[in-house]
Amino acid sequence: MAVKVLVVDDSGFFRRRVSEILSSDPTIQVVGTATNGREAIDQALALKPDVITMDYEMPMMDGITAVRHIMQRCPTPVLMFSSLTHEGARVTLDALDAGAVDYLPKNFEDISRNPEKVKQMLCEKVHTISRSNRRMGSYSPPATAPVTTAASPAPSRPAAAPAATRSLPTRTPAATPTPTPPPPKRKPYKPLAIGTSTGGPVALQRVLTQLPAHFPTPIVLIQHMPAAFTKAFAERLDKLCRITVKEAEDGDVLRPGLALLAPGGKQMMVDGRGAVKILPGDERLNYKPCVDITFGSAAKSYGDKVLAVVLTGMGADGREGARLLKQGGSQVWAQDEASCVIYGMPMAIVKANLADAVYALDDMARHLVEACV
Repeated sequence: MAVKVLVVDDSGFFRRRVSEILSSDPTIQVVGTATNGREAIDQALALKPDVITMDYEMPMMDGITAVRHIMQRCPTPVLMFSSLTHEGARVTLDALDAGAVDYLPKNFEDISRNPEKVKQMLCEKVHTISRSNRRMGSYSPPATAPVTTAASPAPSRPAAAPAATRSLPTRTPAATPTPTPPPPKRKPYKPLAIGTSTGGPVALQRVLTQLPAHFPTPIVLIQHMPAAFTKAFAERLDKLCRITVKEAEDGDVLRPGLALLAPGGKQMMVDGRGAVKILPGDERLNYKPCVDITFGSAAKSYGDKVLAVVLTGMGADGREGARLLKQGGSQVWAQDEASCVIYGMPMAIVKANLADAVYALDDMARHLVEACV
């Protein structure tokens, strides 16, 4: 059965081109178009598409407001189009908070110059997010108070404002899940390394905003994201979290209470002295940054003293790095299927028998505190 798509954009040219590209795939059917957010809501209710492509800046109602209404009334996977600028990154992150699943750069030149590449990227995204966990219920912003313990000192930073996030869908598994092993005993992990992709910006926000300011384990974050986005994402997390979050730079040093986000378009490695090395993105690698690269460097530098977590994302990035970590005696956790936007990367960990524990997203921070604090 073809994936039904609703195309939303106030530009007639862009609506036509996106519709033409999608319609060239026999497994995709464009069932309608809309020119603004209000039309998008009406069409979503009437046509019940499997996927909606959404522009941000439109008359009458912008794309983010439309996404919020759609998530409340008829939850549907939404693919946002965004500009590759700092402001475009901010808007895209707002859209993901509102309920959008993923995003693509809105580049008119690429559509004209390289139609085959654009077709492949767009159609793959549509097929992937059509299978995402996005029809399981409405979305509402959850409480994001940081996790604390009886012995927790007062935070060294101001308390974080509630994150504008949404509750992730839940579903009843077809079979009784395998009991999850308890978290390992508290251990002085050298780094906590978290890798993620599609759905990761919101997942990371959900986890990191619940960590206390005195979280003792240095953190490295690897999120598949364009170069123009990671600085804005790090700034956003830093404002919301009690720990400090920044985009990693070459020569940064791991320390407690600090999370370093791998810069988009590059690779991040860590060494045994706690120093961060930022390398140019290798064109031979699909992902820049790549979870496998960072996990692998942590395995080499820290042996059994790494706690690695793989969150929602498509593909299998992180699996081979996790294999190296396991060989060295480190711990690897994965997000469970029900709370993932895309159960790809965590599934690769679980199927390879590399997961020491599998946790729902909303339980992840609590278990991290139990293991590290």
